[in-house]
Amino acid sequence: MARKIVVTSGKGGVGKTTVCCNLGVQLARRGQRVIVCDLDFGLNNADVVLGVENRAVYDILDAAEGRCRARQALVPHPAYPTLFTLTSNRVLERYISPQAIRLILETLSPRFDFILLDSPAGIEDGFHRAASCAEEALLVTTPHISALRDADRVTGILSGYRFAFVGLVVNLQRRERRRADLLSAEDIAAALRLPLLGTVQEDDKLFAENVVPKSRAFRALADAVLGCRGVALPGYRERRQG
Repeated sequence: MARKIVVTSGKGGVGKTTVCCNLGVQLARRGQRVIVCDLDFGLNNADVVLGVENRAVYDILDAAEGRCRARQALVPHPAYPTLFTLTSNRVLERYISPQAIRLILETLSPRFDFILLDSPAGIEDGFHRAASCAEEALLVTTPHISALRDADRVTGILSGYRFAFVGLVVNLQRRERRRADLLSAEDIAAALRLPLLGTVQEDDKLFAENVVPKSRAFRALADAVLGCRGVALPGYRERRQG
C-alpha cells in the first residue's frame, strides 16, 4: 500500500510544487513506484513542472465522474518508468469531494509505494480536501517571517489530522550570511516544533528539462523520506501494522 503524503504550505510561492515534483523524481530514481497527484484545482501546474502537460488524456475529475478508470487517468513520465502524474482540472466551478478523491487513491494505492499530494497553498477548502486524503505531511516554507507566520498556522491545523508524521522542508535557504529578516532552517524547525527533513539552497538549479534529477538537496530529501538517513517516521510502521 502506498504512503500518502500531502505536500503543503501556508504561503503561496514558496516552491511547494517544485519540492513535490522533484521529490517524486528522486523517489522514482530509487525504484519507488510514485504518483504525483495535483490537487490544486484551478491553478494546477504539476504536470508542467514534470514536463507531461501534453501527455494527459484524462484527469482526476474524469476519474471521479466515471469517464475513465483511475488507472487510465495516470500520466506516465517518459524518463522515469515508475513515476506517474494524476493531473487535476482548471475548471474551478466543478466540485469534487474528498470522499471521491480518497476512493480513487485507495484504488491506486496497492500498486504504488508513494502518492504525493500537491496541495493548494493556504487553509481553504482545497487544503483540507488534500490533507484529509493523506496519512503524512511535508510542510514547505521559506526563511521569511511572513512565510513562517503562515506555516505556523498550518502546523496547528495539521496537528488536528493526527498524521503519522509531519516533516519540514525549508526552501530558498541562503548560503550567504543570514540577513536580519531571515531565519535559519534550524530556527524555523525549532519555532514550528517540526523535524527538519531537508533544505533547498537558493542557488540550486531546480530546472533543467523541467526537473533536475541530480540535485543534491532533493536526493537528500528523498533519502530522509525513505528513512535512509536515520530520520524516523514515528508511528507510521505501527499504524500500518495495526
